[in-house]
Amino acid sequence: MEKIIIKDEFIKLGQLLKLANLVESGAMAKEVIEEGLVKYNGEIETRRGKKVYPGDIVEFDGESVTVTNDN
Repeated sequence: MEKIIIKDEFIKLGQLLKLANLVESGAMAKEVIEEGLVKYNGEIETRRGKKVYPGDIVEFDGESVTVTNDN
């Protein structure tokens, strides 16, 4: 499982997908999220603006990433 380090309290789901290189663009992130292809902590998530906090797990296309803080 890949770890993504953020400096802020949270990151939005669409931004996380781009940062983790799971999608190529914001438009692609929006599309795959709206189609129900992304899981947030094991549940399908369809909101691109969903806040993802350290410790949360996001799954897409067979890949899993978790968020951690840099402190």
